[in-house]
Amino acid sequence: MPKIKSHSGAAKRFKRTASGSFKRGQSHRSHILTKKSTKRKRQLRIGTIICPADSNAVSRMLPYS
Repeated sequence: MPKIKSHSGAAKRFKRTASGSFKRGQSHRSHILTKKSTKRKRQLRIGTIICPADSNAVSRMLPYS
């Protein structure tokens, strides 16, 4: 049986943690940064865990992660 391809868009955006959940980067960090406060931009650097409702869909897109 052939291997299942990973969703390349999801592979660039999500990584599996050691506990089995997925982490992602925050949005609103790419442009129009002058009007955002330094505190807001600093807090957007930190990644976060995806919500449990989306984890099933992400795990289907990344079968070997």
